[in-house]
Amino acid sequence: MVESIARVRHIRITPQKARRVIDLIRGKNAQEALAILKFAPQAASEPVFKLVASAIANARVKADQNNLRLNEDELVVARAFVDEGATLKRFRPRAQGRAFRINKRTSHITVVLQTADELATAKKGAK
Repeated sequence: MVESIARVRHIRITPQKARRVIDLIRGKNAQEALAILKFAPQAASEPVFKLVASAIANARVKADQNNLRLNEDELVVARAFVDEGATLKRFRPRAQGRAFRINKRTSHITVVLQTADELATAKKGAK
């Protein structure tokens, strides 16, 4: 009966590259997601690993506050998504006095963990 949310904002990874990593873990068990992220070769997997670990810790704290028992093996990545953050605009000198713009993109990543039974009731209520 625990839902926990973890967000990281303004991280210097392009949203397109972060979405590739997020797609690997969406719908998976939280512990399984950590194992996948630990061995994924993409650079975005390290901050996403930290984010999922933070969401697990948030669930643990939330369960303690509400005097609930939490089995971390039951946590599932219910929702995970990447939004585009602010773009840093830089300029590179080019030939004949021109300047080309370089966009350094940032991302906002959100991970939502739920227990398996809560996820099942949410799906049943949506139908």
